[in-house]
Amino acid sequence: MKYNISNMMALDIYLDSSQDTDYKELISETSTSNQSIMPLKSWDVFSEDFSTIIENSKTLNDIEHVKYFAKKTKWKNEIDSIFKNQDFEALIITDINQKILWVNKGFTEMTGYSKKFALKKTPNFLQGENTQRITRKRIRTKLELLKPFTEVIVNYRKDKTPYKCKVKIIPLYKDKVTHFLAIEKKVV
Repeated sequence: MKYNISNMMALDIYLDSSQDTDYKELISETSTSNQSIMPLKSWDVFSEDFSTIIENSKTLNDIEHVKYFAKKTKWKNEIDSIFKNQDFEALIITDINQKILWVNKGFTEMTGYSKKFALKKTPNFLQGENTQRITRKRIRTKLELLKPFTEVIVNYRKDKTPYKCKVKIIPLYKDKVTHFLAIEKKVV
């Protein structure tokens, strides 16, 4: 009996419960001459590795988008060093007036708001009744200083549920600051 990839999930469950001698016999039945044999009894190892690869590629793709903006706008910031050892879910690029120009897919996943909805708005639309006034004021003051900073703020998803968000703001500059990059991650 020959199996194709779509049958492999059921085969995976069956092989996982089989004896080693049965496994060797079944492997010879399931392999084809034009496919390489994967010496796995379980696809769990493959799927865990695969999901890690997918997450890493999303992260790299997001960083490449920021690099594209950097090249296009001629920022002098060292983009690779900004992201070195940086864990994030959402990325937001705003102009100097904090109008959103770009968000990554992680922003949509974290907030529930689409990229289209967020564009040309300020990130203030994410704030609500539990967003502390003192935190908002600190952020405004730090933005005016045009220096990198990190804050934790209570934001709200599209469905109105609050979440705490660690926000790292990086001013992006040519000869002077022209944009801001917000690197965001939910905190518990």
